[in-house]
Amino acid sequence: MASVAGLFEAYLSGGAHAFYAGNVSMRDDRTRAVERAKRPLSPRVLSRLRAQNQRFGTSAARNAQLSALERGACAVVTGQQVGLFLGPLFTLYKAATAIALARQLEAETGRAAVPVFWLQTEDHDLPEIARCVLPRVEEGAQPCVLAPEIARNNRVSIAHLQLPAAVSSWLSQLREELGAEPHAAEHLARLARHYRPQQTWSSAFAGVLAELFEPEGLLLLDPRDPELAAETAPLMAQALERSAELGSALCAHGEALAQAGFAQTVHVRPDSPLCFYHPQGATGPRTRLVARGAGWLEPDSERVHSTAELLASLAREPLSFSSSALLRPLLQDSLLPTAAYVGGPAEVAYYAQLPPLYRALGFSPPFVAPRARVRLIEPRARRLLDKLGLRAADATRSEADLLSQLELRAPDALPSAEQLEQRLQHDFEAALQAGLSPLPEALRDELERHVGKTRAKLRQSARKLSLAYGKARLRRDALRVSQVQRLKQLLAPGDAPQERVYGLPYFGARYGDRALTARVIEGVVPSAPADILELLL
Repeated sequence: MASVAGLFEAYLSGGAHAFYAGNVSMRDDRTRAVERAKRPLSPRVLSRLRAQNQRFGTSAARNAQLSALERGACAVVTGQQVGLFLGPLFTLYKAATAIALARQLEAETGRAAVPVFWLQTEDHDLPEIARCVLPRVEEGAQPCVLAPEIARNNRVSIAHLQLPAAVSSWLSQLREELGAEPHAAEHLARLARHYRPQQTWSSAFAGVLAELFEPEGLLLLDPRDPELAAETAPLMAQALERSAELGSALCAHGEALAQAGFAQTVHVRPDSPLCFYHPQGATGPRTRLVARGAGWLEPDSERVHSTAELLASLAREPLSFSSSALLRPLLQDSLLPTAAYVGGPAEVAYYAQLPPLYRALGFSPPFVAPRARVRLIEPRARRLLDKLGLRAADATRSEADLLSQLELRAPDALPSAEQLEQRLQHDFEAALQAGLSPLPEALRDELERHVGKTRAKLRQSARKLSLAYGKARLRRDALRVSQVQRLKQLLAPGDAPQERVYGLPYFGARYGDRALTARVIEGVVPSAPADILELLL
């Protein structure tokens, strides 16, 4: 079956339309999604959105977006697990894409569209959150990986976890790494205003994001809010009461995906509801529930709860439950008039699993729009590309593949590995024939079996020797190898997309965080998601 990448590529090419509510590349689909999103915003949701965004300071742009929602604007939603110093660069690209898409929908339909960033504060994956990677300026230097020690077995939602006192030393490390960069003072001051001891991880992340996108009026929404949880409690109750029905529908849909050649991105557990339980209350660890007879088992504690008991807990404290990956999109759409959701490749892939949930729970699905994929090309990367005669996209190929290509472009007197293998076999055969020819025919016939074995062994030896020679030949030019490795480190570190590895701090300190943000927003074309935006810095 196709991987996540296969389903994502199928979406881009229009080959998976049966599993989506529309395609961002099709104007008619975009228009229909805006029409489907004509539903009122709850006064309580609007009130909480106002209150949450007022924490980031006065902003005419955010106030204008809130007023637009009050008047019936649709929403373009994106979201991300909160990360250290904003996490990987794709966080920035998600927000920028939501802003660009909202502007496009508004221009096309005449109906206001508001970008909203959903803070995924229900998540508890602190080891993944507490990580920031920076490229280094020094030639040949390895990236700086900031991965502080944290509680790795934590299962408390990140909304309720505070930054430790050590965050001050993390900022000091950034100053040591980046202090000489042209825009370091401004960018590091922005980070330091929010990443402070005893601030929560989520509020620090939200504060930086809100500042960075204040001119565009990006709204932020944190679902770990008592009043918003009360608003979504009826949906959470359905997830509990109708768990078997919803699980069966998801499994049946998974079979349809499989028959079409696609794999499910999110594993479906038909014996678990689409939500997590916090048995110690909102600020306690969350646990998966597993069906056990007529009740629900907590796997860690072996405690069993009846559905009635869990529903009572939900009514008493709505934040004692949190959503799974498959339920979260429906929570978003129960609170917001969502026309589109902007997601990464994995999110685009798992949206293909959601149609049965939307049908069963009575919601109109938005269309999913892939976030912009961006490649930042610094002057040093441009110089390497020019020297090597490569395109930026070539950096995604393997080191050996690139070295082979460059070797073919610079032929010299040395034979290729294939030529060496052929020469060795030819010379051996010639020597064998010369040695055997003088012998009597009867003796040659008697030796034929041994000669055959010798031929096979020498062919194998020649093959091994030629492979080793080929690798040595590729690596003989130390400068070329170094240049290829450096290029890949800048544009495709560890053979992964640059945007999934590096964080904002280096680029913000070197090129200016607001200037970079504005350039990304300006360059994004949401309706052409197959294109990779290459920004020359």
